[in-house]
Amino acid sequence: MGELDLGPVWLSVQLATVTVVILLIIGTPLAWWLAFTRLRARALVEALVALPLVLPPTVLGFYLLILLGPAGPIGQFWVQITDTTLTFSFSGLVIASVLYSLPFTVQPLQNAFEAMGSSPLETAATLRASPLDAFFSVASPIAMRAYVSAVVLSFAHTLGEFGAVLMVGGNIPGATKVISIAIYEHVETLNYTQAHALSAGLLVFSFITLLGVYIINRRNPLNRAP
Repeated sequence: MGELDLGPVWLSVQLATVTVVILLIIGTPLAWWLAFTRLRARALVEALVALPLVLPPTVLGFYLLILLGPAGPIGQFWVQITDTTLTFSFSGLVIASVLYSLPFTVQPLQNAFEAMGSSPLETAATLRASPLDAFFSVASPIAMRAYVSAVVLSFAHTLGEFGAVLMVGGNIPGATKVISIAIYEHVETLNYTQAHALSAGLLVFSFITLLGVYIINRRNPLNRAP
Protein backbone atom coordinates (compact mmCIF):
# COMPACT_ATOMS: atom_id res chain seq x y z
CA MET A 1 0.00 0.00 0.00
CA GLY A 2 3.03 2.27 0.25
CA GLU A 3 4.33 4.51 3.01
CA LEU A 4 1.79 6.73 4.76
CA ASP A 5 1.89 10.29 3.43
CA LEU A 6 2.01 12.65 6.42
CA GLY A 7 1.78 15.79 4.29
CA PRO A 8 -1.99 16.18 4.88
CA VAL A 9 -1.40 15.77 8.62
CA TRP A 10 1.10 18.61 8.85
CA LEU A 11 -1.03 20.81 6.60
CA SER A 12 -4.09 20.15 8.78
CA VAL A 13 -2.16 21.00 11.94
CA GLN A 14 -0.91 24.21 10.35
CA LEU A 15 -4.43 25.12 9.21
CA ALA A 16 -5.93 24.39 12.63
CA THR A 17 -3.24 26.40 14.42
CA VAL A 18 -3.65 29.47 12.22
CA THR A 19 -7.43 29.19 12.46
CA VAL A 20 -7.40 29.02 16.27
CA VAL A 21 -5.15 32.07 16.56
CA ILE A 22 -7.42 34.10 14.29
CA LEU A 23 -10.52 32.85 16.10
CA LEU A 24 -9.16 33.95 19.48
CA ILE A 25 -8.35 37.39 18.09
CA ILE A 26 -11.78 38.01 16.58
CA GLY A 27 -13.83 35.70 18.79
CA THR A 28 -12.85 37.21 22.15
CA PRO A 29 -14.16 40.75 21.52
CA LEU A 30 -17.21 39.33 19.75
CA ALA A 31 -18.01 37.06 22.70
CA TRP A 32 -17.45 39.98 25.10
CA TRP A 33 -19.84 42.18 23.15
CA LEU A 34 -22.49 39.47 22.99
CA ALA A 35 -22.17 38.85 26.73
CA PHE A 36 -22.70 42.47 27.80
CA THR A 37 -24.54 44.30 25.03
CA ARG A 38 -28.21 45.21 25.44
CA LEU A 39 -28.81 45.97 21.78
CA ARG A 40 -31.62 44.11 20.05
CA ALA A 41 -29.18 43.15 17.28
CA ARG A 42 -27.59 40.70 19.70
CA ALA A 43 -30.04 37.93 18.77
CA LEU A 44 -29.28 38.43 15.08
CA VAL A 45 -25.53 38.27 15.65
CA GLU A 46 -25.88 35.20 17.88
CA ALA A 47 -27.87 33.46 15.16
CA LEU A 48 -25.28 34.29 12.53
CA VAL A 49 -22.44 33.03 14.75
CA ALA A 50 -24.28 29.76 15.51
CA LEU A 51 -25.37 29.19 11.89
CA PRO A 52 -22.49 26.79 11.06
CA LEU A 53 -23.74 24.46 13.79
CA VAL A 54 -26.88 23.64 11.79
CA LEU A 55 -25.87 24.60 8.25
CA PRO A 56 -24.48 21.75 6.10
CA PRO A 57 -20.76 22.38 5.47
CA THR A 58 -21.21 22.06 1.72
CA VAL A 59 -23.78 24.87 1.74
CA LEU A 60 -21.38 27.20 3.52
CA GLY A 61 -18.58 26.04 1.23
CA PHE A 62 -20.69 26.67 -1.86
CA TYR A 63 -21.44 30.29 -0.98
CA LEU A 64 -17.84 30.87 0.08
CA LEU A 65 -16.77 29.48 -3.29
CA ILE A 66 -18.94 32.10 -4.98
CA LEU A 67 -17.75 34.95 -2.75
CA LEU A 68 -14.06 34.00 -2.81
CA GLY A 69 -13.88 32.91 -6.45
CA PRO A 70 -12.12 35.09 -9.05
CA ALA A 71 -15.50 36.40 -10.22
CA GLY A 72 -16.85 36.96 -6.70
CA PRO A 73 -16.79 40.34 -4.93
CA ILE A 74 -14.14 39.31 -2.40
CA GLY A 75 -12.16 37.01 -4.66
CA GLN A 76 -11.99 39.54 -7.48
CA PHE A 77 -10.61 42.19 -5.15
CA TRP A 78 -8.06 39.71 -3.78
CA VAL A 79 -6.87 38.86 -7.29
CA GLN A 80 -6.43 42.56 -8.08
CA ILE A 81 -4.22 43.25 -5.05
CA THR A 82 -2.27 39.96 -4.86
CA ASP A 83 -2.53 38.44 -8.35
CA THR A 84 -3.51 35.15 -6.68
CA THR A 85 -6.85 33.46 -6.01
CA LEU A 86 -8.42 32.74 -2.64
CA THR A 87 -10.17 29.61 -3.85
CA PHE A 88 -8.08 26.44 -4.00
CA SER A 89 -5.46 28.04 -1.78
CA PHE A 90 -4.39 27.79 1.86
CA SER A 91 -5.70 31.31 2.51
CA GLY A 92 -9.12 30.24 1.30
CA LEU A 93 -9.01 27.23 3.63
CA VAL A 94 -8.24 29.55 6.54
CA ILE A 95 -11.24 31.78 5.78
CA ALA A 96 -13.57 28.79 5.46
CA SER A 97 -12.25 27.21 8.66
CA VAL A 98 -12.54 30.44 10.66
CA LEU A 99 -16.17 30.91 9.65
CA TYR A 100 -17.12 27.27 10.19
CA SER A 101 -15.43 26.97 13.60
CA LEU A 102 -16.47 30.41 14.88
CA PRO A 103 -19.23 29.17 17.23
CA PHE A 104 -16.85 26.74 18.91
CA THR A 105 -14.80 29.72 20.06
CA VAL A 106 -17.43 32.38 20.65
CA GLN A 107 -20.05 30.37 22.54
CA PRO A 108 -17.81 29.02 25.36
CA LEU A 109 -16.30 32.48 25.89
CA GLN A 110 -19.67 34.21 25.80
CA ASN A 111 -21.07 31.78 28.39
CA ALA A 112 -18.08 32.35 30.65
CA PHE A 113 -18.31 36.14 30.42
CA GLU A 114 -22.04 36.05 31.11
CA ALA A 115 -21.53 33.77 34.12
CA MET A 116 -18.83 36.11 35.44
CA GLY A 117 -21.10 39.14 35.32
CA SER A 118 -20.03 42.74 35.72
CA SER A 119 -19.24 42.68 39.47
CA PRO A 120 -15.55 41.70 39.12
CA LEU A 121 -15.07 44.44 36.52
CA GLU A 122 -16.74 47.02 38.74
CA THR A 123 -14.52 46.00 41.62
CA ALA A 124 -11.45 46.35 39.42
CA ALA A 125 -12.66 49.80 38.33
CA THR A 126 -12.87 50.95 41.96
CA LEU A 127 -9.18 50.00 42.24
CA ARG A 128 -8.47 52.31 39.27
CA ALA A 129 -7.86 49.49 36.80
CA SER A 130 -8.43 50.44 33.19
CA PRO A 131 -10.97 48.38 31.20
CA LEU A 132 -8.16 46.68 29.29
CA ASP A 133 -6.24 45.93 32.49
CA ALA A 134 -9.40 44.59 34.12
CA PHE A 135 -9.99 42.30 31.16
CA PHE A 136 -6.52 40.75 31.22
CA SER A 137 -6.04 40.64 35.01
CA VAL A 138 -9.59 39.76 36.10
CA ALA A 139 -11.86 38.57 33.30
CA SER A 140 -9.37 36.41 31.39
CA PRO A 141 -8.25 34.32 34.42
CA ILE A 142 -11.88 33.75 35.40
CA ALA A 143 -12.68 32.61 31.86
CA MET A 144 -9.56 30.45 31.50
CA ARG A 145 -11.57 27.22 31.45
CA ALA A 146 -13.64 28.60 28.59
CA TYR A 147 -10.49 29.58 26.70
CA VAL A 148 -9.12 26.05 27.03
CA SER A 149 -12.40 24.60 25.76
CA ALA A 150 -12.58 27.11 22.90
CA VAL A 151 -9.03 26.36 21.75
CA VAL A 152 -9.37 22.59 21.93
CA LEU A 153 -12.82 22.41 20.33
CA SER A 154 -11.93 24.86 17.55
CA PHE A 155 -8.66 23.07 16.82
CA ALA A 156 -10.25 19.61 16.75
CA HIS A 157 -13.21 20.82 14.68
CA THR A 158 -10.94 22.45 12.11
CA LEU A 159 -8.75 19.37 11.98
CA GLY A 160 -11.66 17.13 10.99
CA GLU A 161 -13.65 19.47 8.72
CA PHE A 162 -14.44 18.08 5.27
CA GLY A 163 -17.30 19.70 3.35
CA ALA A 164 -16.40 23.37 3.52
CA VAL A 165 -12.68 22.85 2.91
CA LEU A 166 -13.36 20.55 -0.04
CA MET A 167 -15.63 23.11 -1.71
CA VAL A 168 -13.23 26.03 -1.17
CA GLY A 169 -9.84 24.32 -1.34
CA GLY A 170 -10.29 21.22 -3.44
CA ASN A 171 -7.65 18.50 -3.30
CA ILE A 172 -4.23 19.94 -4.12
CA PRO A 173 -1.34 18.00 -2.52
CA GLY A 174 0.84 20.21 -0.36
CA ALA A 175 -1.56 23.16 -0.65
CA THR A 176 -5.13 22.20 0.29
CA LYS A 177 -5.11 18.42 0.81
CA VAL A 178 -5.90 18.10 4.51
CA ILE A 179 -6.53 14.94 6.56
CA SER A 180 -10.25 14.65 5.84
CA ILE A 181 -9.68 15.01 2.11
CA ALA A 182 -6.86 12.45 2.19
CA ILE A 183 -9.09 9.94 3.99
CA TYR A 184 -11.82 10.41 1.40
CA GLU A 185 -9.31 9.95 -1.41
CA HIS A 186 -7.92 6.76 0.13
CA VAL A 187 -11.43 5.32 0.48
CA GLU A 188 -12.22 6.20 -3.14
CA THR A 189 -9.14 4.32 -4.31
CA LEU A 190 -9.92 1.40 -1.95
CA ASN A 191 -6.73 2.07 0.01
CA TYR A 192 -8.34 1.20 3.34
CA THR A 193 -5.02 0.67 5.11
CA GLN A 194 -3.98 4.31 4.83
CA ALA A 195 -7.56 5.51 5.32
CA HIS A 196 -7.69 3.51 8.56
CA ALA A 197 -4.32 4.84 9.73
CA LEU A 198 -5.36 8.48 9.26
CA SER A 199 -8.86 7.91 10.65
CA ALA A 200 -7.59 6.07 13.72
CA GLY A 201 -5.01 8.77 14.39
CA LEU A 202 -7.67 11.47 14.17
CA LEU A 203 -10.00 9.47 16.42
CA VAL A 204 -7.35 8.94 19.09
CA PHE A 205 -6.27 12.58 18.96
CA SER A 206 -9.86 13.82 19.31
CA PHE A 207 -10.55 11.51 22.25
CA ILE A 208 -7.36 12.44 24.09
CA THR A 209 -7.87 16.18 23.65
CA LEU A 210 -11.48 16.02 24.85
CA LEU A 211 -10.48 13.82 27.79
CA GLY A 212 -7.80 16.35 28.70
CA VAL A 213 -10.33 19.19 28.66
CA TYR A 214 -12.70 17.32 30.98
CA ILE A 215 -9.87 16.47 33.39
CA ILE A 216 -8.64 20.07 33.48
CA ASN A 217 -12.17 21.36 34.07
CA ARG A 218 -12.75 18.96 36.95
CA ARG A 219 -9.49 19.99 38.60
CA ASN A 220 -10.38 23.69 38.33
CA PRO A 221 -13.89 23.96 39.80
CA LEU A 222 -13.45 27.70 40.42
CA ASN A 223 -13.35 28.25 36.69
CA ARG A 224 -16.54 26.29 36.10
CA ALA A 225 -19.49 28.32 34.98
CA PRO A 226 -22.53 27.81 37.27
